[in-house]
Amino acid sequence: MGVFMNIYDKRNISMMMDLYELTMANGYFLQENKDTKVAFDVFFRKNPDKGGFSIFAGLEQIVEYIEGMHFEKEDIAYLRSLHQFDDNFLDYLRDFHFTGDVYAFAEGTIMYPGEPVITVVAPLVEAQMVETEILAQVNHQSLIATKAQRIVRSAKGRAVSDFGARRAHNNDAAIYGARAAYIGGVKGTATVSAGQYFHIPVGGTMAHSWIMYYQDEKTAFRKFAFTYPDNCILLVDTYDVLRQGVPNAIEIFREMKEAGISSKNYGIRIDSGDLAYLTREARKMLDQAGFADAKIVISNSLDEYTIRSILDQGGSVDSFGVGERLITSRSEPVFGAVYKLSAVEEDGTMAPRIKVSEAVEKITNPGLKDVYRIYNEEGHAIADLITKAGEEVSFEGAYRFVDPIEPWKVRCFEHVTAKKLQQRIIHKGKRVGKLPEADEIQTYVKDQLTREIWEEEQRFENPHRHYVDMSPAYYEMKMDMLKEHSL
Repeated sequence: MGVFMNIYDKRNISMMMDLYELTMANGYFLQENKDTKVAFDVFFRKNPDKGGFSIFAGLEQIVEYIEGMHFEKEDIAYLRSLHQFDDNFLDYLRDFHFTGDVYAFAEGTIMYPGEPVITVVAPLVEAQMVETEILAQVNHQSLIATKAQRIVRSAKGRAVSDFGARRAHNNDAAIYGARAAYIGGVKGTATVSAGQYFHIPVGGTMAHSWIMYYQDEKTAFRKFAFTYPDNCILLVDTYDVLRQGVPNAIEIFREMKEAGISSKNYGIRIDSGDLAYLTREARKMLDQAGFADAKIVISNSLDEYTIRSILDQGGSVDSFGVGERLITSRSEPVFGAVYKLSAVEEDGTMAPRIKVSEAVEKITNPGLKDVYRIYNEEGHAIADLITKAGEEVSFEGAYRFVDPIEPWKVRCFEHVTAKKLQQRIIHKGKRVGKLPEADEIQTYVKDQLTREIWEEEQRFENPHRHYVDMSPAYYEMKMDMLKEHSL
């Protein structure tokens, strides 16, 4: 498990919340029973980049935040200075700690719009105050993990590394973004702190400034090569790639060979120009010089579409360094997960709540619920299924379900198995069990996409829709609530 939050113990981020979390909490404290249990669901409405799926990321940081949530003297003093909070509420915050339960998908789970990936069941005030941080982590890391996976797929087995720290929106975005990108499948990161905190492989090459510092390119290459012979990737586009950069690199590789230096990792990097053409020509030059095992690395504003285009044009590339368009998810920089009330304790039971909207996609799924992933006999995930929490579901025979988009059609699952996706990860304010390391999460993502998720869902253009179905009992309950609130 990462140690980033532990390193930042002195930087208490419990106050990282919208003001309305606190004003509502203060109002509930004064007007209601603060210990009344409620349930909130975290879900999202659409996949970024019109994709077929998303990747759930950020859970480790959510758990660490919730476990460590508390208010310092300075926090209380600041809140008092706003003149919006009752003294009794501020006294309550002095000894605050989260006492509720949190249920969630395993981090790295392939997820789809409309299903609750996290459910918080906690006393009213507590559940309200954790909203902002939960959404901040889910929205950021899920977005970057999903984008990274698209970029990795476009590379067709070639290595992809995160080069994005200098283009990230701030330090945390760089560090957590590197973690999320690794979960999504990149080989490693150039961000040293992310490697330290999350045990992600770190790597890098050289900067143009190294070459510009010396009087000539060849001298710069020579000094770098003999300093770092086992990581000798020479940046060849400072002046002229094909007329100067590549020939100079070849000469340095010859000098290393003549000196008996056998490099484990050597080659060139190109960071500008027509990358398809330049890599083809550079490959020819390296091969003709006897350096067929020299690698070609490219960078410069890459994303899944530019990578695919370069490879379609015959570009000869061994690995990609991807920066700004990965770390900011430039093509679609907002994930859009939301935190919505789904149930309130009434007379000892959790009564469902629903948000009704003229926009169909903004109507919520009410109540406590279970989410299952349904698999056919070959082990492919054919759908997800939402049921009432604790509802008895049997797949021994034909199981009738409802497609909420086409509810008039009679459909059944047959010869299937199911896995419940949500598990309790915090109980009475403390984590349950051990959270996985980043490399374990990355492997989990890869296994799902290799073994479970249809290739048709993984297309960039017009991906197959993954069905998120409902049990008849759950669908009927939702329709009854809609009818009741439409009067």
